Amino acid sequence: MKAAKLHIKNMVCPRCISSVEGILKSQNISFSNVSLGEINLTEPINLLQRSKLSKELESVGFEIIETKLNSIIEKIKLSVKAYISNHNSENKLKLSSFIVEKLPYDYSYLSDLFSSVEGITIEHYFINQRIEKVKELLVYDQLTLTEISYKTGFSSVHHLSTQFKKVTGLSPSYFKKVGLEKSKSIKG
Repeated sequence: MKAAKLHIKNMVCPRCISSVEGILKSQNISFSNVSLGEINLTEPINLLQRSKLSKELESVGFEIIETKLNSIIEKIKLSVKAYISNHNSENKLKLSSFIVEKLPYDYSYLSDLFSSVEGITIEHYFINQRIEKVKELLVYDQLTLTEISYKTGFSSVHHLSTQFKKVTGLSPSYFKKVGLEKSKSIKG
């Protein structure tokens, strides 16, 4: 039998991979590999198995991508997240060039497709994801704002603060203070 590949929406980290692997094992579905956004099955699954798998994945926030367009959108999102994770000030590659390296399409096509399906531009999605990364670093790491701005690709602390406030309505320092107070009240 021919192997099959499923594309999965909302996988963003190693825990997501472990979660999907656990679901596949619990459903006795044979697979060779699970990576961000993809499951490589060793053999195709029938409609009943697919339905059960889909329901189980949805219960933990994942979704089987049914169309090619949705698959492209998910690959754009994964590319944006990879770009943020792999940010290096020495890497002068623009986001658009990075995405085009990952997907064999013209950037204007990808940009129009993304905007029409998601309702926001790739650039706005990128800014939102970058701010999410900043939030994570503010709450869980012991980095200064200067280090965070460098690590997330902002040109300065001022630029980071301006974008952060524009997206969240809060300053980064206030967000960090509130986040630390919440974590102390949960532990306490």
